[in-house]
Amino acid sequence: MCHQVPLSELNQRMQRFQEQMTLSHPEWEMALVFSKINLLYFTGSMPEGMLLIERGKSATLWARRSYERTMDESLFPSIHPMESYREVAVAYPQLPKVVYLETEFVPLAMYQRFQKHFPFSAYKSLDFQLAMTRAVKSIWELDYMEQAGAVHQRVLEVRMPTILREGMSELELAGALYQAMLEEGHQGVARFSMFDTEMMVGQIGFGESSLYPTSFNGPGGNYGMSPAMPGLGSRERRLKKGELVFVDMAVGVNGYHTDKTMVYQFGGKLPEEVLNVHKQCVDLQHKIADQLKPGNRPSEIYESIMASLNPQFVKNFMGYGQRQVKFLGHAIGLTVDELPVLAKGFDEPLQEHMVFAVEPKKGIAGIGMVGIENTFVVTPAGGRCITGNHPGMMLV
Repeated sequence: MCHQVPLSELNQRMQRFQEQMTLSHPEWEMALVFSKINLLYFTGSMPEGMLLIERGKSATLWARRSYERTMDESLFPSIHPMESYREVAVAYPQLPKVVYLETEFVPLAMYQRFQKHFPFSAYKSLDFQLAMTRAVKSIWELDYMEQAGAVHQRVLEVRMPTILREGMSELELAGALYQAMLEEGHQGVARFSMFDTEMMVGQIGFGESSLYPTSFNGPGGNYGMSPAMPGLGSRERRLKKGELVFVDMAVGVNGYHTDKTMVYQFGGKLPEEVLNVHKQCVDLQHKIADQLKPGNRPSEIYESIMASLNPQFVKNFMGYGQRQVKFLGHAIGLTVDELPVLAKGFDEPLQEHMVFAVEPKKGIAGIGMVGIENTFVVTPAGGRCITGNHPGMMLV
């Protein structure tokens, strides 16, 4: 089986998680992981099932569907088949009063079914400890992220200019772009931690379509196809000469993502004042990236950058109208939207090999969303870009 996560990698992840738990919750005894993304992280497979972690003991993966596939994919040392929670409960006759689980993921009905056979008294969250364990990437993980970054660079910097043509719809662009992504090595889907969020290609918009409000927690926007499918792009909105084309998309390789945004001037240059605003966003990206060093605090990076901005520039910065997001970037890995975030309230110091998508953007009435986004690895010398060094605005 290709792309197996090495056993040494799995052991290091489990050790770091248990250290995080002990640091935050010295009294913890049992932790439970149900979500497929976190199962992938800890075991190298994504079964329907659960990972039960007991302090001071070996963790056990209980796999329902598919135990056979999981055995083929995973090097995790303790994997057992399961048919029901009742069956698993027999192996744990002594339960602690409190268990720790993913409160951001586990729905009430699942919790109730589980507790019926595991009658603990209370639960607490382990979401933050999981997030901070995943935040620092290993060399093995960074290798896949760098592969994703290379795919990103080829698709948006090399192939995208050959795809754009006058009269094509936003949806046609999305389809052609998705094909190019797959051909270059994309895994086919971008995964998010954000509740009920899905994305096949990204946010694609011609002109002011890129300003249209969405439920997605990001600066850009798009009309989409309908209320039932607000993503991809409109079938009716067609590209005209002289328009801006906004593309914000994630690429994944073996589960690991990078994030990148580029803007294209199709068939003619945009006004000089628009290009100046874009350049300011690029300059801000460089300033933020320079501060992505171990020991610096995300909240302080955010506050220093925001304090440096002209009040006029802040209008429609990181969004448009009333829809401005309160961050400048976000960690990224097995999901696009990981912790920590370059925003207020994130006071834990950065660590080497954390990875951030940095995305200063600004909406302009009558034009669309300009700005840039690239993915950076935290190093002692500042952020190292793994998605290319293009200034983010291309004349096509």
